Amino acid sequence: MRIAVTGASGFVGGAVCRALASEGVATFAYGRRPAVAPAHLGGAAYRSWDLTHGPIPDAPDVDAVVHCAGSVTDWGPAAGLFAANLTGTRSALTSFPGARFVHVSTASVYDPFRPSVMAAEDEAPVRRYMNAYGASKAAAERAVLRAGRDAIILRPHAVYGPGDTTLLPRVLSAVRGPLLPAAGTGRQRISLTSIGNLVQACVLAATGRAASGVFNVADAAPVTIDDAFREILRERRIRARPVYVPAAAARPLAAVIEGAFLLAGRPEPPRLTRYAISHLAVERTLDITAAREVLGYDPHATTFAGAARW
Repeated sequence: MRIAVTGASGFVGGAVCRALASEGVATFAYGRRPAVAPAHLGGAAYRSWDLTHGPIPDAPDVDAVVHCAGSVTDWGPAAGLFAANLTGTRSALTSFPGARFVHVSTASVYDPFRPSVMAAEDEAPVRRYMNAYGASKAAAERAVLRAGRDAIILRPHAVYGPGDTTLLPRVLSAVRGPLLPAAGTGRQRISLTSIGNLVQACVLAATGRAASGVFNVADAAPVTIDDAFREILRERRIRARPVYVPAAAARPLAAVIEGAFLLAGRPEPPRLTRYAISHLAVERTLDITAAREVLGYDPHATTFAGAARW
């Protein structure tokens, strides 16, 4: 097979490239960076391409596209997020018109204002979102479905693992001396998605028999957030323990902090946001039955073993 991967210079795209190349698939890697180390791509051919500028000329003929490119931040101007997530998706769709399209979306397309309890795929997208990240990813999903072609949409939640640039750094940055402050009770259940499980789903979607559908992608079973935090701290050999603030008290505090950051024009995200609270302080679990039955997805359990080396 011949498969194109967008966002190949990033965390997820690079891992997908390495997996495909290791299986002997002719892999064409695309990313915004001018150059990427060959080891990051498993030897796949690389070409620099900013999808926000439009379709790429002279795209190769491929059997499938795994579209990993996009912005994963929950903070920043809406225009930039929609350019990365919606315009970029449209550019990828146009560039490879005859290929199966595997779109790596997010569980942030589910309703952020209420818990997700073993959420099924037909519960999203919704009409209301907390920020431009969720809204732009939902708009990208709609664009893929409207394209009228073979397309598979994958919805992971809180992707972690070697090379993680989001979940693990955010948890570690929240540690204050002997404490890890967090919102909720610690008993809330959450579905996490290891990079290995997400890569497995991407490869199955690009190379398997299923040509279309929407699928949640997560580890074998949900975990409690306190168990996850404690394992991360233990693996990183950080002598701290989680302490919890009720979500009802954390939300207005986060709103005040966000307002202060906006007034100050600070580009970096605050450590506490309403979006983060919505995903970690209440239940966020996903039903992965469809991925198991249709894609043949066989995920392993959540583990942070080896996180000291990530």
